[in-house]
Amino acid sequence: MSLRTAGSVLGVFVWSVAVVLGQNGWSVTYTTQSICVLKGSTVELTCSYSYPSGKVTTTLWFTEWGTGVEPKDLGQDPEYKGRLVYHGDKKKDCNLKIRDLREKDSATYKFRFITDQTEGKYYGDPGVTLSVTGTVTFYILVILESLCYRYSNILYTGDPGVTLSVTALQVKVTYSSWKKSVTITCITTCTLTDNPTYIWYKNGQNVQGVSSPMYSISSEDADSYFCAVKGHKDLSSPTVYKPKTSVSVSPSGGIVEGSSVTLTCSSDANPPVQSYTWWYKKNGGDNQSMTGPQHVFNQIQSSDTGEYYCVSQNEMGTDRSRTINMDVKYDPRNTSVSVSPSGEIVEGSSVTLTCSSDANPPVDKYTWYKKNVTSPKASGQRYSITNIISEDRGEYYCEAENKYGRLNSSSVSVDVQYGPKKTSVSVSPSGEIVEGSSYKL
Repeated sequence: MSLRTAGSVLGVFVWSVAVVLGQNGWSVTYTTQSICVLKGSTVELTCSYSYPSGKVTTTLWFTEWGTGVEPKDLGQDPEYKGRLVYHGDKKKDCNLKIRDLREKDSATYKFRFITDQTEGKYYGDPGVTLSVTGTVTFYILVILESLCYRYSNILYTGDPGVTLSVTALQVKVTYSSWKKSVTITCITTCTLTDNPTYIWYKNGQNVQGVSSPMYSISSEDADSYFCAVKGHKDLSSPTVYKPKTSVSVSPSGGIVEGSSVTLTCSSDANPPVQSYTWWYKKNGGDNQSMTGPQHVFNQIQSSDTGEYYCVSQNEMGTDRSRTINMDVKYDPRNTSVSVSPSGEIVEGSSVTLTCSSDANPPVDKYTWYKKNVTSPKASGQRYSITNIISEDRGEYYCEAENKYGRLNSSSVSVDVQYGPKKTSVSVSPSGEIVEGSSYKL
């Protein structure tokens, strides 16, 4: 800022002077100097001001100085756009209403006014801000004119201003293990100015007869709670409730042995979940546990088949998820053949070959083969040979197959025992037999 006199540009000089609040008729009076209100509410900063003479040319509220030498007018701050209503005038009232309060609105608010009064003489060094002890500060522009100093507009700021604290309601949860109860407390970061009555809501409905900021419930309680101050349900705290737990399996289709499978436990809870515990029982074994919201099987095995569920916990309580039946699929294994009867096989008897295999899902196709024979001999889990003959001797094996693969068994030997065959006699040479010649029968 620069002012001209006698054709020359002269600097601005400010003296530092200590004064008393209201001295010489100058004052700004705030109704209260500290206010704590709820986020989202409306507050009115009430004040009045006086001055000995002259006319008020400018009024403004501010919380901080801008980049220059002048404070930043809240009315020009986009953060407050549409939220400020100035109820003051240029005579004595300086009330300011702020709507839809936000936590970042917390600050010390000061009122400033400028008059056209031009009386008084002071001397001082250039660029010094005039500081006033107590509750006021003068900002005086001094102009050197005709070898003397005088005020050209007196700027008056009321200190220390109104300290505004904006807070949101929160619910603090305290769990008592020995009482098996939970205490919920409605809290704020500052003490609300109007000392309000607290109201508790259970599942959205007012809890009758409770007006304390503290409320005790059972740790088995599955209901949801929030608090508000009387008459301001719309400015309530967040709702607190025990976990609502769910589980998922990825991939979601069939689980095949050797693949990667992830179990995920998630929960909707407030306060947030403190711990996740997985409980499982593999293939009918004992219960076991593991912690964490996720469990990853990098290469899942058939031995991991079993029942799995998750328990999540916060300060409000615990919740158990549904049970997941982990059914690990795999191709045939341990394929073998048994022979019945197991003793000596006699020609003319009946023999049954049975193929066995471990698979999930179970084997849906069995095929029988005889070694050194290209085409299959039969299909089905059992292969029966009735009235067996010596030509049925040989090595047999089966092939077991399901949708995930196939596996051949080791071969078994079928040795058919039989008695003497039909006897016949031949003469060599054939033809007429001559005395003295040699013959073979």
